Amino acid sequence: MKLKRLGAPLAILAAAAISLTACASNEGSTPSTTSAAPSNLSGTLNGIGSSAQGAAQTVWAAGFQEANPKVTVNYDPQGSGAGRKSFISGAADFAGSDAALKTEELASDFAGCAAGSKGIDLPVYISPIAIAYNVDGVKDLKLDAATIAGIFSGKITTWDDAKIKDQNSGATLPSAPITVVHRSDDSGTTQNFTEYLAANAADVWTAPASQTFPFQVGDAAKGTSGVADATKNAKNSITYIDESGSAGLSIAQLKVGDTYTKLSADGAAAVVAASPIADSREANDLAIAIDRKADKKGDWPLVLVSYIIACQEYKDSAKADLVKGYVDYIVSADAQKAAAEQAGSAPLATDLAAKVSKAAATIK
Repeated sequence: MKLKRLGAPLAILAAAAISLTACASNEGSTPSTTSAAPSNLSGTLNGIGSSAQGAAQTVWAAGFQEANPKVTVNYDPQGSGAGRKSFISGAADFAGSDAALKTEELASDFAGCAAGSKGIDLPVYISPIAIAYNVDGVKDLKLDAATIAGIFSGKITTWDDAKIKDQNSGATLPSAPITVVHRSDDSGTTQNFTEYLAANAADVWTAPASQTFPFQVGDAAKGTSGVADATKNAKNSITYIDESGSAGLSIAQLKVGDTYTKLSADGAAAVVAASPIADSREANDLAIAIDRKADKKGDWPLVLVSYIIACQEYKDSAKADLVKGYVDYIVSADAQKAAAEQAGSAPLATDLAAKVSKAAATIK
């Protein structure tokens, strides 16, 4: 299989998952998309973008290539901002992004798109954002939005601050300084994180939502793997991270309404399912206006929706066929299940997957 810039362990796991799926289909179960007869698609598809999508893209690329052996899918997880810039410039056939195209980006000339055609946002990946930490002896940390905002803006600087202690009765919190770890790159995860804080702790989080971390505090690292490694290597540290990259770190409970809630993909999916499609977008643009104040039992409003950004119409019709086929595969039940198992993401709701498939079919 032809996987570019993707970790070998993930590629091996992806291949194993595909083999198991194929075996299952041979044993009389429902046929899998990955075991379908090879198609006539051929060529190379280049994507750049979200590091949060990295594990899922490994699985998706492997599965799509299994079904389409004449196709090579390359995905480079440079970050959401880099992905959108590369797509707009024509350096990538599609972008993976944890934030939809901004208004000013939609005003751009998209180099790989036909004249007058714009990029469209197609949701393919839903994942909770974890508040992950590395503090010896501290388990089941509980935090509300205002306290998270205070920590990440530099207003709360030690672990035994009263605002933390009041929510964690009985916990042995050190008097040590808090080491904040945040993204150094233009990040859709940062966009989603800051949207959540701006909506739920505006009196503490005084900066607008942004894809660039807005405060001069703590340590910066690039990408999901970068902040994960930095947090693992620094005692008394804390970060925000896509759940897929949080292995080996403790995850705080989030106060949602009046209840402290444990992170769950189902809770993230529930919030997205109840959120509307954003206004003032192209007919086939499915950017979602996430309800950051969702507070039903089990909800996890600190969630990201990650998109494939593609041309509505490509200059090269062969690229259009590849992108259309790839997106349609990604939102299939099999591909969403494989990503959920590998990356801890939440499968798209059936109706949303159908909307994405319908929108992808319009690509030309």
